[in-house]
Amino acid sequence: MFEIKPIFNALCRSKVGAILLLLQIAITTAVVSNASFIIYDHVQYLNKETGFPQDELFRFTVLTFGKDRELSQQFELDEAMLRNIPGVINAVTTNAVPLSGSGSSSSFRLKPSPEESESVNAAYYFADEHALETFGVKLIEGRNFLPEDVRITNTIENAPNVAIVSKAFAEAMFPDEPALGKNFYYFGDKPLKIIGIVDTMLSPWPRSSRPPENTILVPMINPGMYQHIMVRTQAGERAAIMRQMEDVMLDAYNKRVIINIEALDQVKQDYDASDVLMMRMLIVIILVLVSVTALGIFGLTQFNISKRTKQIGTRRALGARKSDIIRYFLVENAMVCLGGLFIGSISAVLLGTQLMQWYSIPALDNSYVAVTALAVFAMTMLAVVVPAKRAANISPSIATRTV
Repeated sequence: MFEIKPIFNALCRSKVGAILLLLQIAITTAVVSNASFIIYDHVQYLNKETGFPQDELFRFTVLTFGKDRELSQQFELDEAMLRNIPGVINAVTTNAVPLSGSGSSSSFRLKPSPEESESVNAAYYFADEHALETFGVKLIEGRNFLPEDVRITNTIENAPNVAIVSKAFAEAMFPDEPALGKNFYYFGDKPLKIIGIVDTMLSPWPRSSRPPENTILVPMINPGMYQHIMVRTQAGERAAIMRQMEDVMLDAYNKRVIINIEALDQVKQDYDASDVLMMRMLIVIILVLVSVTALGIFGLTQFNISKRTKQIGTRRALGARKSDIIRYFLVENAMVCLGGLFIGSISAVLLGTQLMQWYSIPALDNSYVAVTALAVFAMTMLAVVVPAKRAANISPSIATRTV
C-alpha cells in the first residue's frame, strides 16, 4: 500500500541528498531537545523563589580610609541612622550580599574535628539581630538573635555559638530528626547551636553546583575598611532613598567612599545576565536549525520532483491518483525522517550525558527527546506537503513529451 520497497530503492539511487537530510534531522533533534531542556532549566531557575523581597532591598559598599573612628562603633551609628530615615524598614551590616555572586562558604560538620563526621557545604552571612527583618526572610521555627548573641570580633576565639539556618540546610544536616536546638561545628571544633530556622534564604550564588538553598546566619560583626550594608525600604520608597544614600553616609562621616549603590533585583539581574544571554542564543539556534531543516526538506522534495517529472507524469497516465503521488512523497520523507530521528534521539541522550558531566547541567529528561522528535516529524511532514501537492498536479501528458 505504501510502496516502501520501491521508495527505498529510489532513495538508494539518489542517496546523497537523503543522507544529508537524515543527518540534518538527526543534528536538529539532538541539539533542539538539549537546548529546549536547558532553556526550561534556566526559566525554572530565573523564576525560583529567593526568599528575599528583592524590590524592597538595596545594597551599598563602604570603603573607609579614616583612622580616627572605631569602625564597629561607626557602623552601629550608621545602622541606627539609616533605620531612622523615613521609608526605611531596617538596615544591617553584613559580610556578603545575597544573590550577588560574591560571598563566603564553608563545610559544616556534625562532630568536631578530628572526629569523622558528615559535612554539609553552606554559604554564611555575618550580621546582627536586624538581619532577619532587613533580609525579609521568613522565620518558621525558633527565635531571632538577641543583642547579647552578637559578637563584634576579628578572632575565632570570640566567635558566636548560635546560628539561624535555612530549612534546606537543617534538613541536609539533620535529615532524620528536628534540627532546632542541635549543634553543628565550624572552623574545626567551634560549635553552633541552631536557635532558628528560616524558610528560604538563597546564598550569594543562586546558580551553583553547591545547593544555593543551604545558608546560615551567624550573629557576628567583623568590622573592616571594606563593608557591605543592606537596607530594606517600604514599597515604592527605595529609589528615592537610594539617591540620597551617598550624601547621608558622607554627612555622618566623610573619611570614606560609598560605592555600588544598587537595588537587589538589579544585583540579581546582573548575576543572571549570562543565563539570559544563553537562553536567547539557544532560542536563536533552535529557530535557525528548525528553519534550515524545513527548508532542506522543501528543497530536496522540489529537486526530486524536478528529476522525476516524466516519471510522475507516467504514473499519472497509468492511473495513479493525485493522492497516490502525495502519499509517495510523504512516505519517502517519513522514511528519511524516521532514520534521522532514530540517530538524533540516541545522539540527544549522549549529548545530554556529556553536558551533565562537563557543565553540571541536570540530566536530560527523555520526554524532551520524545516531544522534540514528534515536533520535528510533524514539521518535516508539513514541509513536504506543498511540493508534494505540486507534484500531484503534474499533467499525465508530460509522459508523452520528448526531451
